[in-house]
Amino acid sequence: MTVSTYTPADVLDPELHASGQVHRLWRWMRQHTPVHWHEPGDLPGFWSLTRYEDVRNAYQNPAVFSSAQGVLLRPTELGVDPGSGRTMALTDPPRHRALRGQVADRFTERCARSLADEMRTEIRSVVRRAVEEGTCDVVHDIGARLSSYNISRLLGVPPKDREQLLAWSTEAFESGKPLTSHVALMRYFIDMMYARMETPADDVMGMFVDNEVQDELLTETEILLSCENLVGASENAGLSMAAGILALAEHPQQWQQLVRERDGELVRTAVEEVLRWTSSATHSMRTVTADTVVQGRRIAAGDRVVLWIPSANRDESVFTDPDRFHLGRQPNRHLALGTGEHVCIGSTMARHQMRMLLETLTELVAVIEPDGDVEPLHSITVNGPAHAPVRLVPR
Repeated sequence: MTVSTYTPADVLDPELHASGQVHRLWRWMRQHTPVHWHEPGDLPGFWSLTRYEDVRNAYQNPAVFSSAQGVLLRPTELGVDPGSGRTMALTDPPRHRALRGQVADRFTERCARSLADEMRTEIRSVVRRAVEEGTCDVVHDIGARLSSYNISRLLGVPPKDREQLLAWSTEAFESGKPLTSHVALMRYFIDMMYARMETPADDVMGMFVDNEVQDELLTETEILLSCENLVGASENAGLSMAAGILALAEHPQQWQQLVRERDGELVRTAVEEVLRWTSSATHSMRTVTADTVVQGRRIAAGDRVVLWIPSANRDESVFTDPDRFHLGRQPNRHLALGTGEHVCIGSTMARHQMRMLLETLTELVAVIEPDGDVEPLHSITVNGPAHAPVRLVPR
């Protein structure tokens, strides 16, 4: 690829992301302009970071690379993200740590293990239904359903309401609007919030309502924004699962190896490779709090910096043969779930769910193959398929 083919400005073109050709641009940027300034337009001006080390260092230095002013590029006309300074994703230490600590017990290894039987039963049910139907849309029928069920369970949504929550969140994601603009979804969480105020419960909603953060209870607005934060993050988990199944369909030799070695180490390394390969969160933004230098470029206090996660996860200086989907890849220190203070709070739960999904697929499915055209997402925020028909042949 040459500069005449694409320019760094094209990194903001959703069509380039949908086609997958953005990886060619990122490769060129890593080599020639790893710290690149984008002039303001509909979006505010910002710096692009495309190399692994630079992205990781920014993640691990929240004192300089702040999340409090927003973590996603927003059109200038929309102003500041309403969640700024209020939610886990949009705060810095020490408040970030306090907010995390409020609900941390529900995202630990111990909690994941305690829920393992329930999660495995749920995964088997979802996969069996997809197998019985022959062809399924792995985005909605498997990925979105499992991720929505899981975050619903953690929040305290009863089983009878989980399909409705899935329908509402799917509508909101497909509209491209904030989850807070979906009236029925927000009304449900408002009613749930008030119910917890009347009757405490040992779930995440109950913790949002009852646990103090820096000696104060969260406001109602902060509770609802926190719910939006968690449900929104679940979209990434669903996309990773769906795109992972699609990758196995497109790489049948890797799938057959996973089937043969499903009782060994390969399942664990496969989870990490699926996360690296899919990199469902396309970018994360930071605002610089003090003048700093990255790769010889001076970045001024107040400047925005965008971390391109899929680019970091295919950096050839870190990953051997990075454009190859390789389930046995080791080491695999990808950044798909972040790192440092802002590592995804659901990372442990996501890994458990992905592992159980892969194990269930190898147990129940003989062949995974594409069964129609894949419709990609057209977005610079999340990466993966919007719809992906796949045929699951039973074992």
